[in-house]
Amino acid sequence: MDTGLIFRIVGVGLLVSVACQILSKTGRDEQSMLVSVAGVVLIMLMLVSEISDLLQTIRSLFGL
Repeated sequence: MDTGLIFRIVGVGLLVSVACQILSKTGRDEQSMLVSVAGVVLIMLMLVSEISDLLQTIRSLFGL
């Protein structure tokens, strides 16, 4: 895992956090929740390849 991935996750988290705060303050709570869910999905999509590599390493370690 490289530090670029960590910085991208932090950047997405900050943007989602700011967007949720702005939407909540303006009374758009439903859109705020959708933005937060979209942020979580985006981060999970970023992590799919890393999780796949982890599972491949575990599989090769135990010879499965």
